[in-house]
Amino acid sequence: MSVADEIKARLDIVGYIQQYVPLKKSGRTFKACCPFHNEKTPSFQVNPETQSWRCFGACAEGGDVIAFAMKKHGWTFTEALQELGRQVGIEVRPQTSEQRAEADRLERLRGLMAAAAEAYHRALIEPPNEQAAAARRYAVEKRRLSLDTIRRFGIGCALAGWTHMLDYLRELGYSDDQIIQAGLAVRTDDGRIYDRFRHRLMIPIRDERGRPVGFGARALDPNDEPKYLNSPRTPLFDKSRLLFAYDLAKTAIRESETAVIVEGYLDAITAHQAGFHNVVAQMGTALTETQLRTLARLARTILMALDSDPAGQNATRRSLEAARQTLQADYGGRLSVDIRVLQIPGAKDPDDLIREAPDQWAALAAAALPVADYVIEQEMAALPPTPSLPQREAVARRLLPILMASENDLYRQDNLQKLALRLRIPEADLLAWSAEQRRIARARPPRRSASDAAPPEPPPLDADRLAPPAGVPTGQPPALLSREAALEERSLHILLSHPDLFYQVNRKFRELAGDDRALLEGPLSAWGADDFGQTVYRALMRAFEDAFRQDELDIHAFLRAHLDDELRGYLEALLAEDLEAIRMRLGYAMPAELEACWSRSQRLNPPLDPAAELIETALRLRLRRLQRERHELYFLQQDPQLHHDPEAMQMVSQRVNLSSQAKRRIDQELSRAASLLRHPS
Repeated sequence: MSVADEIKARLDIVGYIQQYVPLKKSGRTFKACCPFHNEKTPSFQVNPETQSWRCFGACAEGGDVIAFAMKKHGWTFTEALQELGRQVGIEVRPQTSEQRAEADRLERLRGLMAAAAEAYHRALIEPPNEQAAAARRYAVEKRRLSLDTIRRFGIGCALAGWTHMLDYLRELGYSDDQIIQAGLAVRTDDGRIYDRFRHRLMIPIRDERGRPVGFGARALDPNDEPKYLNSPRTPLFDKSRLLFAYDLAKTAIRESETAVIVEGYLDAITAHQAGFHNVVAQMGTALTETQLRTLARLARTILMALDSDPAGQNATRRSLEAARQTLQADYGGRLSVDIRVLQIPGAKDPDDLIREAPDQWAALAAAALPVADYVIEQEMAALPPTPSLPQREAVARRLLPILMASENDLYRQDNLQKLALRLRIPEADLLAWSAEQRRIARARPPRRSASDAAPPEPPPLDADRLAPPAGVPTGQPPALLSREAALEERSLHILLSHPDLFYQVNRKFRELAGDDRALLEGPLSAWGADDFGQTVYRALMRAFEDAFRQDELDIHAFLRAHLDDELRGYLEALLAEDLEAIRMRLGYAMPAELEACWSRSQRLNPPLDPAAELIETALRLRLRRLQRERHELYFLQQDPQLHHDPEAMQMVSQRVNLSSQAKRRIDQELSRAASLLRHPS
């Protein structure tokens, strides 16, 4: 039994979730209003028999107790195992001594950053000299920050001088190399070391769990440049993956289902002080895909409220372009987030507007423009009074990728009509130009194939590591997999070996849904992590989706760089070829006779077409997911209170009907493909 399975065996899901949600017994299950979105009719269900939970409302998600803990607390897979394991008396340790050493190094750096943040904050709250007192007056009088806000955000100040923080951290026992690694000191070419931050207002930047990982430092002397100085990239700080104030805003974002993105730290701080707790600040000149997906986990609507000066407008366009690429990489166009632009009048910063007229901020948020309206207005404003056809065509070609990003036909048609009307260009011409752009994009050279990567080294055997499922080397013959677990393992093996087949799988789901929007957005939505029942495989599939959407690294390199320590062992086993997997399972003691038998078997039974096999396994996994959901819907229908709520009853009936339609279409497709599986065209 793996550590994950042992934790689930010891931890009752009803008792765990009851700590966060007031569950009410309803027949053989428990129900409540979903803790992840606002609703009036309870759609959140916990099944003690299957030890699972599911939201039948806006979230449309579910899983086991580990999945609930990850979603509720924003934990990674490893963090969830560690925290839940601590509750039930199971110790979860890293895989190897090297990984333990790396974890210790990072923990040491976190302690260093926490000590520095506390020292900076104490210098502002309890000024040791007139210089610090002046910094406090700047924060309170000029920036109008209350002491409560200063404490809540941990704002501090760095004193003028070259080694104040360096000397302090040395006294605490930290080495110069550690201080430099944390980004708090700089070493010159001649070996001198000095503080990176001097005479600045210090704003801690925290990760999702509220731990300081970096700083945004605002110059207190108007002659100092740059005005804002951020921490450099460190083992803890990567600005492309962080959102300022997200640790304080995520609860309000989840409850309101709306996130507001501003440009500067003080914009976000002022918004929180005024009571707008769903505001975060982007880290850099444009929103990144990772930041967008972080917000999309909690929000249905994202408002971009960047500065209204030319630089702010350019940042807005860059962020919208990142959003477009993310939507197109959603493999179905169903990333359920509505992106809008909050326009601030008078070329003011959000910081200024909120301090002067907080009521106006709320009204502007309510009137935020859809992306299509915003970009069309921006482009039209730049055209001359009587633009020529080439000028209008150039605008159309710039806007079409953004306006056609969604696969939702209604949205695309509406956007196309708006653009045609404003530019006085027939819709047919716009469609033709859009199709041409897509053909050009498809003709671009593909990313480097996973097969180009070096073959993975066999993972080391370590008795202290997380016990893996079948397929991961343990030195012992594997236990028999359940049919569903075997399907999940096989599908991931094929997918990791041929990542580009992900397109074909989701194209098949769209084909099966046809023009039925309810099926396309419901039981025949894009294949992904929710189709996996095993916690480990679900986590790996979610990581694969993140890897597939980025373009900076080879998919396998991205996974190896970003997976938790425990999950990396599973990845290497799944990446192994079938013969190599057998060797791994036997502890690399494979008899020559067995290898000869394997080779003969391969000659007599040629391998299946990977695309056809992956599509088949994906469809079978979807059938099992639909079966689980219908089982849960059945118990929901038995709830006597449901019969007193016609709207809720109708919603459940519609879900049952859609699930049945999807099952019939998948069954028909599997029957049709059965004879072709071993004879690919």
